[in-house]
Amino acid sequence: MGIDCKHLWNYISEYLDWTLLNETRETVQKHLDHCEICSAILDSTRNMIILVADDRIFELPVGFSERLHARIDLELT
Repeated sequence: MGIDCKHLWNYISEYLDWTLLNETRETVQKHLDHCEICSAILDSTRNMIILVADDRIFELPVGFSERLHARIDLELT
């Protein structure tokens, strides 16, 4: 059984946290092995986690959160 990109995106957090069931993790991994776009999204998400965990404080540009949420909503619909 395969998985498409939009469904895979729902699993990225759990994939990074190692909380997926083994069967689902294997399905996600197989998709990531062949999909450059989802692999890039996974890498970007991992990088964001690293940045957020960084103790340094930085300010986001004005309106960034709203644009991010709008883009996520657009991609998930």
